[in-house]
Amino acid sequence: MRNLLCLLALHIAASASIFAATQPNVIVILTDDQGWGDLSVSGNPNLSTPNIDTLARDGATFDNFYVCQVCAPTRAEFLTGRYYPRTGVSGVSSGQGRLNPDETTIADVFKANGYTTGAFGKWHNGTQSPYHPNDRGFDEYYGFTSGHWGHYFSPPLDHNGRKVRGNGFVVDDFTDHALEFIEDNRDNPFFCYLPYNTPHSPMMISDEFYDKFRDVDPAMMNREPKREDVMMTRAALAMCENIDWNVGRILQRLEELNLQNDTIVIYFSDNGPNSIRWNGGMKGRKGSIDEGGLRSPFFIRWPDQIAAGLRVPQVTAAIDLLPTLAELAGAEVATAKPIDGQSFQSLLAGQSSAWNYRPIFSIKNKQVSVRNQRYRLDATGKLFDITADRGQHHDVAAEHPEVHARLTKLATRHNAAMQQDFAAYRDRPFTVGYAPATTLPARDGIPHGTIIRSSKAPNNSFFKNWTSEDDAITWSIDVGEAGEYEATVHYTCAEENLGTTIQLAMEQGDKTTAPVTIAFNPPLYDKSMERVANSHYFVKDFQALDLGSLHLEKGRGQLRLTAPNIIGQLAIDVHSVELVRKP
Repeated sequence: MRNLLCLLALHIAASASIFAATQPNVIVILTDDQGWGDLSVSGNPNLSTPNIDTLARDGATFDNFYVCQVCAPTRAEFLTGRYYPRTGVSGVSSGQGRLNPDETTIADVFKANGYTTGAFGKWHNGTQSPYHPNDRGFDEYYGFTSGHWGHYFSPPLDHNGRKVRGNGFVVDDFTDHALEFIEDNRDNPFFCYLPYNTPHSPMMISDEFYDKFRDVDPAMMNREPKREDVMMTRAALAMCENIDWNVGRILQRLEELNLQNDTIVIYFSDNGPNSIRWNGGMKGRKGSIDEGGLRSPFFIRWPDQIAAGLRVPQVTAAIDLLPTLAELAGAEVATAKPIDGQSFQSLLAGQSSAWNYRPIFSIKNKQVSVRNQRYRLDATGKLFDITADRGQHHDVAAEHPEVHARLTKLATRHNAAMQQDFAAYRDRPFTVGYAPATTLPARDGIPHGTIIRSSKAPNNSFFKNWTSEDDAITWSIDVGEAGEYEATVHYTCAEENLGTTIQLAMEQGDKTTAPVTIAFNPPLYDKSMERVANSHYFVKDFQALDLGSLHLEKGRGQLRLTAPNIIGQLAIDVHSVELVRKP
């Protein structure tokens, strides 16, 4: 049946739903690196999250909801209802987070059904068109498209493809824009996606939220307490309380606009906690495909439609959200690709007999873990009875050989299929000319020679230490439309290096050259609000240098940035190259 979806459109009719016939608004709040245990409703006494807790009190709590082990894959599964390797996503950096342009997103679905759509926060599924949020069904976008962002107070951001400056703490700022979007669309159905970027590092948070935790020793600690970094825990807890405050702002605005009964609100996280801290005794953290890396809090509230205090024990996952929300909203889904998830509308209606119990697969490189309703087969082949042993302490493979054999066979089959998908999308250039302007940031480039990145994480880095005229930075690109392109490099340069010549060229193609005539060497952004030592995030402002124009032919090639004449000891630091197609 699933294969038939490749040929047929999937239709979910409004009449099929037992819920309200009118189109409800939908708000999806997705947090970043927040573990299942980072909420007071999960039993953590280290912090207080009263607003998020009300979603559980007034709606449904899913006790076995699973996501991926890292950020971009979870986002891809939520957006498409499909296992992430099928979508072109394979990781979190070096372009691995890009969601294939031919995927149908949940925003596409809701927009096609008359909804206004907006996203506010961390995208992490592609930057250049046609990967940008505005190309993926979102009418409105405000945030950053990268996987990491190096500073959380008034940083540079993206507003519908335009470079803007944020206003205050990023999560507060994202919420401000979401509230404006909700108010502007209060008379029409809206789909509002709020992918917050905390408590992902850098662990930056204002004194207003941090002071409570500044000297606190956690009452509850990780199952391996000697490995817990208490400074990291304090910062994460403060950031989670900030998230809760912002969730409260959203819920309050819905009440003020009398929209609370007409709005579905969903809350979950993208992976396990980003440090070793209390997480209900589960094994693993972010990056792990054990319970602690994959189990997410999940709450869904729709007053008068979903019973308050409902507990759902069935195993569900991020891949289920597109079909579920479409069914709840009576939205028609048309996609030429098979959806892996299934609607859990029946579970919300108390009709568990209609639920199709099936395993959920998690993959990390060539390792696969399988979770069915009772057991988890881990990546090493051990079997755990999660209903009795959530912490994965006792391997029960010998007691249940038939279960072990069956899940092992499923894991092998899934791995083989996913490896084919990984291979199909391994070599993809970065797109240029699919929109009037294209930005190629440092994270997507490759340094050659003495040039190095400013930080170990490519996602939010710039290039520095350019000491030789033999050095270069290259980008593998695919030009969508041939033509003349105005080229700009965003740089910093010390006074003693003025006059350095910068050249941008296509390999075996056109080139353009310009000297650096303006010194611009600002300090790094203030990091006083970062609450852990040894941060690897470094951010500063950059100046635009007009390089002139060059002709780009349609198709694939290599863009190369060089410094044919360096004045002094260094050339420039490089943030990005921008290409604007001439009319």
